[in-house]
Order: sequence, then structure tokens, then C-alpha cells
Amino acid sequence: MKILVCISNVPDTTTKVRFVNDNTQLDTSGIQWVINPWDELALTRALQLKEDSSNSIESVTVVHVGEKGSEPTIRKALAIGADDAIRVNADPLDAFFTASQLAEVIRQRDFDIIFTGIESSDYNGAAVGGMLSELLGYPSVSAVSSFEMENDQAKIIREIDGGKEQISSSLPLVVIAQKGIAIEPRIANMRGIMMARKKKLEVVEPVETEPMVEFADYQLPQAKPPCKMIDPENVQELVDVLQNEAKVI
Repeated sequence: MKILVCISNVPDTTTKVRFVNDNTQLDTSGIQWVINPWDELALTRALQLKEDSSNSIESVTVVHVGEKGSEPTIRKALAIGADDAIRVNADPLDAFFTASQLAEVIRQRDFDIIFTGIESSDYNGAAVGGMLSELLGYPSVSAVSSFEMENDQAKIIREIDGGKEQISSSLPLVVIAQKGIAIEPRIANMRGIMMARKKKLEVVEPVETEPMVEFADYQLPQAKPPCKMIDPENVQELVDVLQNEAKVI
């Protein structure tokens, strides 16, 4: 049984976002790139499943759609513990393009469990996992907060409004993971970093796919107004601000 974890290359969440070329392109200078947090949790859970002797997991592979500059992030995933990696040599133009490239990789190989994060921390589209499932014709479960294997059956808990839902599924399966699937992301140690240099990173060329979305330009959110100080004795002014300006009551 083999696991594939789809990972995204995203700016560190502390990055100050800037745009260039009339707000049509992200300014990538000085950005620290990391594994998408939801994908990192999915990778951690995949490695935990492999390490559990009660499971028959043979290997954990990571796959990424991106150009050569994203390879340091892929190497981080290998250092964390993935056995090997695949990079589709293409700029991930939109969710459909990305899902199509991932689907082609999976069709040419034999994977039983495909993990994706519920969304990426840059565009927050939350679309790739569902699209990938449809393109492959595999069942999928989204918002997965717990994943176990029992007698070659997936035992899943997912978050729903007002509670949790328990699901059992056969394989192959697309698992769209969110926070909770692992408590904390695994951190690479020095031995893992050294071993990652020797692990296989296969580069494949993309299949021809027309993206369905074109980004015209980007806009930063409006700056927050300055903090407004109110005399603690002036309750009426506080109520007026909360009601008419903040609109929270």
C-alpha cells in the first residue's frame, strides 16, 4: 500500500505581501517559502501511518506542481521523512491546471491513499482536492480531522456543522485534510536533512492543460483604522461606536 501527499509551496505566513507590475504579479523577492501548513499536517499523518506496524504502508511519496525554484521546499518534505518525491515542471496556473497535473501523475503510478491539504495558505481556494477526486474518479472525503486504517479500510472522522461525522471507505481514496489530522507538524532533524540529499526527486513534464482562471490583478486589503480610545466612564459613546461604526451589536 502506497501513500501520495500533494504539497504546495507557499510564502511563510509572516511574509509581508507586495505586488509589482501594476499589481498583476506577486513580488517574490525576500520571501521565505515553506510547505503549505495543511499539507505538512497531512504529510505528518502519512508518516505516522507508515511507522505503525499494524498498517501495510510501504512508502510515502510527495508530489508538487512547480518550477525548479520550489525544490528546496520539496527537499524539506523529504527531510521530514517522505521516501521520494515527484515534481511536475510547471507553474501552477490555477486549481484545475494543478489538479490535472496531479491526476496524470497518479494515473501513471499506483497509489492507494492520496492526501491533500484542505486549502493552501496563499490563495485559500480549497478546490484542488475535490477536482483531483473528480478527475480520477476516486471517492474523496473533505475536512478530515482523523484518519486511521483498519483491515485495509479507511476510518475517517470529519468536521461538520455542530459535530463530527464518522466514515468508512475503501481504497483508493482522496483524503482532504484539515487541522486535527496531526497534532503538530513533524520537524526535520539533522539526520533527515542529510538523508534528503540522496533521496530520489523525479521531475516530469506537464501534460497539456488549459487553465480555467486568469488573474487580472491583486489588491491589498484596506489599512486598519487607528485605535480609538474611549473614556471608560462614557458608556454611551462606547455603545454608539460598537453599534454604528464596528457594527458588532
